[in-house]
Amino acid sequence: MNKLVQNEMMKLIAKKRLVVIALIIGVLVVLFTYAQYKQVQTQREKLGTSDWRTILQQQIVDTTNRLSSSRISDEWKKQLQISLQQQQYYLDHDINPAEPGAPTFMRIFLENSIDLFIPLMVMVIASDLVSSEHSLGTVKLLLTRPVRRWQVLLSKYITLCLAVSLIIAIAGFLSYAISGFVFGYKGFGTPILTGFNVTDEGLNTSDVKLLSLWKFLLMDFGLVWFVAIVVGTLSFMLSVLIRSTAAGMGVMLAALISGAILNNMVSSWESAKYFFMVNLRLTDYMKGNAPPIEGMNLSFSMSVLLLWWAAALIVSFIVFTKKDVY
Repeated sequence: MNKLVQNEMMKLIAKKRLVVIALIIGVLVVLFTYAQYKQVQTQREKLGTSDWRTILQQQIVDTTNRLSSSRISDEWKKQLQISLQQQQYYLDHDINPAEPGAPTFMRIFLENSIDLFIPLMVMVIASDLVSSEHSLGTVKLLLTRPVRRWQVLLSKYITLCLAVSLIIAIAGFLSYAISGFVFGYKGFGTPILTGFNVTDEGLNTSDVKLLSLWKFLLMDFGLVWFVAIVVGTLSFMLSVLIRSTAAGMGVMLAALISGAILNNMVSSWESAKYFFMVNLRLTDYMKGNAPPIEGMNLSFSMSVLLLWWAAALIVSFIVFTKKDVY
């Protein structure tokens, strides 16, 4: 098995897709760092101060003014009310929710990449692992080895898990290393609040806990990795079912984009909470954001994703070990 995994990793490295992914992540981190820097500079010029309390107070005023508008929907008004309560809670407890520094940027980058950007990078790897063997005509040669089919597929899946872990590590390293040039590298000990619960009555702060940012980051990394594994496994299944890499990538791309759209439109469609793409933003539960559908929580979303993961893995092994190769 070790030799099979080693062979698959060598093939993956030879395609240089990991290098391309690293370059894409690096370019986007540079752009996001610049955008974040310009936003901070604009706020300071507008308010004439760099004091985070003054900036947060102005954000509270802006949010309150937006709530008074009659043009916003009830769903968006609820989101703003929750955001307002969180901002006030941070201010009352004298904690800066956006302490400048590379660790804070890394957290924000991961939280905004969890449902689309990171899954897209993983999809590029996963959609090609099996289907490329058909398109290159090497699948027959691969299956003539004195190993069972499930072992061949398992070696590819282990390679996928290793690649996913490497992509997450690259994203974390580049976001920290590049943003640190602008915001500084300190801040892992910065206090951050978690445990906000959204209920029918509004924001529940009874379970709020104070954590160091490095502990919060570890949980964020774990959730991002879990989501990436689930999306990678679904893409892996499509690679087994569909012999065309482009077709498999197209199906998964459509699913991910539709999920980003559905998150803003499915508040009244309760059955949609069982779609995997509606449950990808696990880090939102850490921040205390309102779920896309009332009643959803971290345990529910992780359970739904686990079911999709298990189903995709079972289908992949059954189909690969049973179907004819011609």
